[in-house]
Amino acid sequence: AYGIRAPHFVMYIREILADRYGEEMIESGGLKVLTTLDWQLQEIAEEAVKKGADRNKTAWQASNAALVALDATTSQILAMVGSRDYFELENSGNVNVTTRVRQPGSAFKPFAYLTAFRKGYTPDTVIFDVPTEFNPNCTPDGKPPPRAKEDICYHPQNYDEKFRGPVTMRQGLAQSLNVPSVQVLYLAGLRETLETARQFGITTLNEPPGYYGLPLVLGGGGVKLLEMVDAFAAFAQDGLWRPATPILRIEDANGEVIEEYRDESKQVFDARYVRIVNDVMSDDAARVPSFQPGGPLTLPGRPVATKTGTSQDYRDAWTIGYTTTLAAGVWVGNNDNAPMVKGGAGVMAAAPIWREFM
Repeated sequence: AYGIRAPHFVMYIREILADRYGEEMIESGGLKVLTTLDWQLQEIAEEAVKKGADRNKTAWQASNAALVALDATTSQILAMVGSRDYFELENSGNVNVTTRVRQPGSAFKPFAYLTAFRKGYTPDTVIFDVPTEFNPNCTPDGKPPPRAKEDICYHPQNYDEKFRGPVTMRQGLAQSLNVPSVQVLYLAGLRETLETARQFGITTLNEPPGYYGLPLVLGGGGVKLLEMVDAFAAFAQDGLWRPATPILRIEDANGEVIEEYRDESKQVFDARYVRIVNDVMSDDAARVPSFQPGGPLTLPGRPVATKTGTSQDYRDAWTIGYTTTLAAGVWVGNNDNAPMVKGGAGVMAAAPIWREFM
């Protein structure tokens, strides 16, 4: 077993085969499976994850990381690293975090902005980054009505605990400002934003809209890294979505082809609005002052769209980004869901791994 290469990917393929053809066929059917994996990219991904996870363990008390990369033009899986080390069993290294449900933090925001743009809002629409209580039953300073629980009030903070006053939707998304983004979700509509996410292949958000409420836009619903990267690959293709696929061809023991890759693309969203989101998420100047110009969310000499995410209590740090041909996402955290130290945000913990791979 220890000679196995790309073990998380191999086990992922094995699960798919068991699901489709049964254990007996896998064990004795003589199947020959041609996958989408690019071994050169897989090696780069494994190295980037290992180095990044070692660095994060010291810097942020985050012992694990995962990375998945897709060909953005086909959604074929090119690299899949489910954890820092598959064989590190005491830390559940064999768990493939790319297919597990985790909190995405602000990485979910593009779905809300995309939905708002379709409703007629634009990157120049002004929204307000000011202290805001979103529950009308609470007082403006966040106090609940008599005999009500404290937690019914909702007044989110920004990552840096500052407020900027009037900002544009471009600044709200590019700088990942929380209060304006909650406003955007309110304007876009909870139900409509959930529907947008589902159109882009997110399968895990199946509760009624009220279950998630406005915290949805800050990552209040669990998602899978693989599905998020696949959704962002569809952004790269102006709203042309394809299911993420790891298999090109399967032959039986006689050499007969029993399964072959077919392009199952469908236009899930109007390209005009997807292009607006692509433009905003690749606007490095608009990210300032929240993110440094030319920092880990950029690539030298190439346009790239990126989004970070950090979940509640620093339990999950994300960076997902894409060029027109390559989409990749990184998750950082601990398998036992222990929080990182404060500051272990997507841009600090996940973005350096993402950039190194890209």
